Amino acid sequence: MRNLLAAVAAVVSMAGLVVIGGTSTAGAAPVCAVDYKLNQWSTGFTANVTVTNQSAPVTSWKLTWTFAGNQAISSGWSADVRQSGKQVTASSMPWNGALATGASAQFGFQATYSGANAVPTDFAFNGVSCGGDQTTTTTTTTNTGSWPPTDSSTTTTTTTTDQPPVDCGTATLCDGFEQQTGSTPSGRWTVGAANCTGQGTVAIDNSVARSGSKSVRVNGASGYCNHIFFGTPLTGTGVVHGRFYVRHTTALPMAHVTFMAMKDSADGGKDLRMGGQNSALQWNRESDDATLPEQSPVGVSKSKPLPTGTWNCVQFTVDPAGKIATSLNGAPVEGLQADGVATPDVDRQWMAKSGWRPAVTDLRLGWESYGDGANTLWYDDVAIGSSPIGC
Repeated sequence: MRNLLAAVAAVVSMAGLVVIGGTSTAGAAPVCAVDYKLNQWSTGFTANVTVTNQSAPVTSWKLTWTFAGNQAISSGWSADVRQSGKQVTASSMPWNGALATGASAQFGFQATYSGANAVPTDFAFNGVSCGGDQTTTTTTTTNTGSWPPTDSSTTTTTTTTDQPPVDCGTATLCDGFEQQTGSTPSGRWTVGAANCTGQGTVAIDNSVARSGSKSVRVNGASGYCNHIFFGTPLTGTGVVHGRFYVRHTTALPMAHVTFMAMKDSADGGKDLRMGGQNSALQWNRESDDATLPEQSPVGVSKSKPLPTGTWNCVQFTVDPAGKIATSLNGAPVEGLQADGVATPDVDRQWMAKSGWRPAVTDLRLGWESYGDGANTLWYDDVAIGSSPIGC
């Protein structure tokens, strides 16, 4: 009977997630299950790892494994991921260390490799071997470029639309909304608008997400006074680097709309706004209604539409020296760059206001329509920091 019980405890498989038992002496750490989802391209990959505690509750965890090849981790998220030679240790963060029986935690990492990229087979949870095979999903992607400001960091982006967020590094704000438990954003986030609201709504969405299982859905109504946002204060001074993912259903209209706003304390508290006009992306300065790029046919041609029905990575830099940089899905947008040198049809109108030195104090994501233009948008994996944050 003892041998039979040991055999039954060894390996159990359920619903595509391999649940692995382990034998250990009394007092040893619990057994676990690991789901290892791999998204790879020719020279690198990301892995999204779900670890499930199958035994007694824990207050913190460490997942260890050994790479078989020359894989080298460059960054991680939602865990402290460290590599020494071929050995890797992923340690829980303060907010995801407690796992009840049957509870799971997700984390991920980005790495380089050449040759084979075999899935690790020797996972151990708090020192106890998980053993057996792991569930694996692999997606092949292609390299698409990098974020223009490279003085602080170098990042690589891929065309994978469901990859987890890259390491947020020193970002002061990094939120994929997985900790939200209510129907509307809470905690650091406040829902509303500075002037007036109407039919627009904001809600936590458990059915659409870029990573994890949650995002924020904004139902943006058409017409003035239907403004709606969810926002959070920003701390610190200096250059602000941002990144967020947005998915929407309706192409940007001809009329002016806004989907991101930041209060500029150095410009009378007026908003610095990102949105669209003439069916393409633009920046707008509320204080003088200047646009970037200029709304001439040439200027609009130097911008880009915001693709519908897919997750888009938007990266931006707001520099107190009066400069702006913007990228869409890893590629700089020519018409959304204010580099301090006036360029016709791009930033000549923007620079006509002398002494503009932005000092943004908050971040608001949502929808403002000043004419026609209803839209449904989802936001996920939002990050703000003092150095560039990759897609």
